[in-house]
Amino acid sequence: MKNKHISQNITVFHGRIAPESGMITGYGAIIDYLKLPLPLPKKLSIISAVNRSYETDDWKIFSPRHSPIDTLFGHLVFAIKYEGINLLFFKKFFEQINPNTIIEFVNNEPHSKYSRKIWFLYEWLMDKKLDLPDLKNGNYISLLDTKLQYVSSKVINEARYKIRNNIPGTKEFSPLIFRTSKIDKYINADLSKKIDLVFTAVHKNLLHRTTSYLLLKDSQASFNIEGENPAPNRTSRWGRAIGEAGIRELTKDELLRLQKLVIEDSRFIKMGFRQEGGFVGEHNRITGEPNPEHISAHWQDIEKLISGLIDTEHLLIKTDFPPVLSASIIAFGFVFIHPFIDGNGRIHRYLIHHILSSTKFSPQGVIFPISSAILEKIIEYRKTLENYSVPLLDFIKWEKTLDNNIKVLNETIDYYRYFDATPFAEFLFDCIDYTLENIIPNEVDYLQNFDQMKRWLDSHFDMPDKMVSLLIRFLEQNNGTLSKRSRHKEFAKLTEEDVSAIEKAYNKIFVKK
Repeated sequence: MKNKHISQNITVFHGRIAPESGMITGYGAIIDYLKLPLPLPKKLSIISAVNRSYETDDWKIFSPRHSPIDTLFGHLVFAIKYEGINLLFFKKFFEQINPNTIIEFVNNEPHSKYSRKIWFLYEWLMDKKLDLPDLKNGNYISLLDTKLQYVSSKVINEARYKIRNNIPGTKEFSPLIFRTSKIDKYINADLSKKIDLVFTAVHKNLLHRTTSYLLLKDSQASFNIEGENPAPNRTSRWGRAIGEAGIRELTKDELLRLQKLVIEDSRFIKMGFRQEGGFVGEHNRITGEPNPEHISAHWQDIEKLISGLIDTEHLLIKTDFPPVLSASIIAFGFVFIHPFIDGNGRIHRYLIHHILSSTKFSPQGVIFPISSAILEKIIEYRKTLENYSVPLLDFIKWEKTLDNNIKVLNETIDYYRYFDATPFAEFLFDCIDYTLENIIPNEVDYLQNFDQMKRWLDSHFDMPDKMVSLLIRFLEQNNGTLSKRSRHKEFAKLTEEDVSAIEKAYNKIFVKK
């Protein structure tokens, strides 16, 4: 192939300002050249005019010696070598390229590891066999580069290409995660062991109360994220479901069971997997027309996507693939598919609990209050979701239905099974770290202070436990002072001296730290 001028000198590329002038190369160059229907990768590559290499959040800058031959094959080799495997790119690329072009790539360099990877990816993604003979000799090579991406420890040897398939997923569902310094730092910190240490330091009696409260807190937070303020019995019911995370195998029936637990009143909702379009967003308050921020997977694709997600979940939890990365792939994959009309968000967060529990990342009997951390980081959470879903809107063709829903008009299944899960893994690690550093210690500290304050009150007053709890709650709500209303109602029998002593004790215990 002699396709020239694939690369071009840029300072701004598709709205992104480059850190310096350079030649766009790799995935970015091919996507632009062929007008492939997919979002640009998070990081783009350019060849600098001067001899320097560095990275920013959005760019990889290479020196001129890294310049590829300006052909499709040249840029593909560069991309695989320096940018890692992008399954969504390759699927869209193969759909547009004549299979004979791939055959030509391979025949020109049949033993090149890059030709072999392209060959394998074509047949794996397209489910079509090319008119090429099996390789008879040569060493096996890994498909994904461990220096660039996180890989599965369960490797499948593909003899036809002498390829070790180390993709952490299945053909039907394989979001990938790129190696970053932040994720490496968290993995090396062994947060699972840190969780054990945090809870080991808590007295057994206090541990039970802490975990019970965190469970209720997490259930409440999961509803609050959705803008709901449910009745206590509904919160408790969902809390019990979270408490059982990891016990049952993930299946389609299990997902349907979870939806029934989430949706208390199903009179106005079609339960089960969607049989219509779906989106996240608002309706125009004047016309009623949909204004999507995220378009859910085509409903005809849901069965295949959920089957692929479940198969990948089964694969991941049986290997030593990092649990937080597994949770990111499965939970965020689920919420992007959005298989239900309602209940997706809470089940998405339940799946985080499910993976962390199934992989023994969190101690047995201890539910990690991940929804509480997400609620604390709600702006970042929504931004992280939108960073993928909003750019995707440009590649989904749709029309509104008579009931102001959405009908998807083009093929979109690949967008939901081959996305880059790196930002979601980084966000989830941040939430876990925040929980360990703030939410759990603060709760333990509060309960210890509560017990100390209760002992002080018990030693000075003959109050029933219910009144003691009410008094402490009122003091907490009013920044350490008892309000005039409560002094004249619930605690009218306390003298001025009593109130002064109680407030002084409360502030000494709760504010001392």
